[in-house]
Amino acid sequence: MKTSELQGAALDWAVAKCEGRDKTYMDHFTSAWHLNKSLRYSSNWAQGGPIIEREIYSFSSDDNSTTKYAWHKDNKTRAYGDTFLIAAMRCFVSSKLGDEVEIPEEGK
Repeated sequence: MKTSELQGAALDWAVAKCEGRDKTYMDHFTSAWHLNKSLRYSSNWAQGGPIIEREIYSFSSDDNSTTKYAWHKDNKTRAYGDTFLIAAMRCFVSSKLGDEVEIPEEGK
């Protein structure tokens, strides 16, 4: 799946992978499981915020658009999203895993 299209549970799974979450979490990931758990990096600032402070250099948005942008501290990676948090998490995942990520079938 393209990193630029990740959202919801799939994006949170990819962030967890980048954060080195344990094998149990990664092996038992499903969308239904995700809904009952508390790891929501892409929608919870308390969880995504520390990653932003550590990894993201800058945010921006266009005046005539609702699209948000985030730039990674590596100065090479930029990502877009409907919110700053989604843009930042996509940017983080892209900087670590590249432009495409293999998401478990259950999480799509």
